[in-house]
Amino acid sequence: MTKSKFIIVAVDGGAAAGKSSTSRALSQRFGLMHVDTGSFYRATTLKLMEVAVSPEDEAAVSDALSKITIGTSISGNTASITVDGRIPNASIRSQAVNEKVSQFAALPKLRTFLLDYQRSQVEVARTNGFSGLIMEGRDIGSVIFPDADLRLYLFADPAKRAQRRAKEGISDSVEKRDQMDSSRKTAPLQCPDGATLLDSSDMTLEEVIEKVSSWIEEIISP
Repeated sequence: MTKSKFIIVAVDGGAAAGKSSTSRALSQRFGLMHVDTGSFYRATTLKLMEVAVSPEDEAAVSDALSKITIGTSISGNTASITVDGRIPNASIRSQAVNEKVSQFAALPKLRTFLLDYQRSQVEVARTNGFSGLIMEGRDIGSVIFPDADLRLYLFADPAKRAQRRAKEGISDSVEKRDQMDSSRKTAPLQCPDGATLLDSSDMTLEEVIEKVSSWIEEIISP
């Protein structure tokens, strides 16, 4: 795609709202670097679990984070976090991580640890020749990029999201995850003021992609 404007698309929403599938497809269509910030929290959660740190022990969490080195690895249109030089594998989606990730993600120390790193992905995208950045998570449009060109909030009926999760082989409770993520004191899951809402409950993935594509086209059209 040829254009001069570098765009930032922020995609927020609860578990299994369709953020990842939509963001990956849009990254391919528009030449955007795709970043899944949920994997950042999963990867750091796994690392903290490996060194036997509990989310209740904030001092230990802070000490452990001070010893962790994070970086970025790009494969195709996807940018992945590296933790101490390793690209996280499927274990970040394990049941054990599912049960702990929201607890760790609620800690201000961890969110601060990842804040600048998430924002730095803009420069990574520019340096690697992408037309823009599409970042998904739970506080992207509200905290990370409140001035993004498009701030999208995806939501869907909890029962349908649970069905989607089950098809992915993941057994965590979407409602429990949403409740924990929405009630944390630091950067809670919420629909940012002025964001574009999209209810995907009765939409196919293709319909969601086409709808969001039309909004992106409006942004990039001269």
